[in-house]
Amino acid sequence: MDHTETAREILDTMLGYLGFVTQIEIETGSGPDATLQVATGEPKPLIGHRGERLDDIQYLVNRILQCRDSKAPRVRVDVDNYRATQEFRMIEDAERAAERALAAGKPMKLEPMNSYHRRIIHNHFKDHPEVKTWSPKDSARVKRISIIPKDSGS
Repeated sequence: MDHTETAREILDTMLGYLGFVTQIEIETGSGPDATLQVATGEPKPLIGHRGERLDDIQYLVNRILQCRDSKAPRVRVDVDNYRATQEFRMIEDAERAAERALAAGKPMKLEPMNSYHRRIIHNHFKDHPEVKTWSPKDSARVKRISIIPKDSGS
């Protein structure tokens, strides 16, 4: 049995014990990680406030999977495309900040975000012709990215 199917079974069992009626589909994307897409009639209790409960569920699934096989790749858990929608909105907000940075000719800071979300933003702008991104190199878990016009010299 492959790791993704094992992760799906772990998640299905976990949610079943918690009393949720769900359907779980395995989605493979462009990256190395697979996504377990949970479809349910009651997404809010699984997502939680700002996705914290969804992060916790994903963490538990990956911990159990890693205990079974330390070489197993991580899986993402999403509920009713919450993460995909959140990431799309986050990129839209960053694009608007880039437009403001270009119009003002000075850096604009984004809202604080975790390393996963920062990576999405940095990758989105890596080949942008007019702006670059920067975030501090400290050990803080949550940091703010600055979007800087390339000709500003900042």
